[in-house]
This record gives sequence, structure tokens and C-alpha cells, in this order.
Amino acid sequence: MQRMTRQRAAVLDLLGDTPDFRSAQQLHEDLLTRGESIGLATVYRNLTVLAEQGRVDVMRIGEENLFRKCEQTHHHHHLVCRECGRTVELSGENIERWAAGLGAETGFTEIDHTLELVGLCGNCSEKDA
Repeated sequence: MQRMTRQRAAVLDLLGDTPDFRSAQQLHEDLLTRGESIGLATVYRNLTVLAEQGRVDVMRIGEENLFRKCEQTHHHHHLVCRECGRTVELSGENIERWAAGLGAETGFTEIDHTLELVGLCGNCSEKDA
């Protein structure tokens, strides 16, 4: 395990105060606003380490990775608003049965998966209406 540097602690602290998925660039801007002296490359490096340690969830939307501090330590999925980034963590036997069933239908074993559902939250839906 890598040591907890000042910059890594700052990134993790910010993620703890940020309930939604954010890009590395957004997190970098927020850290600079907080008065942290940290480069964008350092933010990326620390997010990678934190994700490898399982302390940060990573979700890819389009060409961009988004990051969020893990609220749950067990296997879970996310429902994310594509407009504001609001995130709801999902756990469910139905999802797990569905994934296992697809594996069985196709002859795959040792199925591992991630599932990210993207839509509009209630607030953003109302704004768009």
C-alpha cells in the first residue's frame, strides 16, 4: 500500500465533501479554490492510486473518467444524473442475477461487472420541462 501523502489526503478529503462524481479537472479546480498547491497531473496520479485501493469509484462517461469517494465497501452500482452529476448508489440481487444469467446463457464463467445507469434526476427533469 502506498503512503498517504499530503496531496492524496487533500484529494480524498475533497472527495469526502463532494457527494457526486467529478472529473479530475473539476477536482483540481476545487483544490486550488481551497488553497491547495497541487498540479493536475498529481490529482490524476492520486485518483488512480485511490481507485486501485478501492477508496474511489471511477465511472467513464464519454471520453472522461469521473471520480467519487466510495460510500459502500461492497460491490455496488450507480445511477447518475447526466446533467448535474447527482449519484445514487445501487445494490441489488436482481442486477447480480441478471449478470450471472447472461454469463450462463453465453457459457461465460467468473463473471465480473460494473453497471452505471445514466439519466436525468427529478430536479433536472423539472428544469428541462
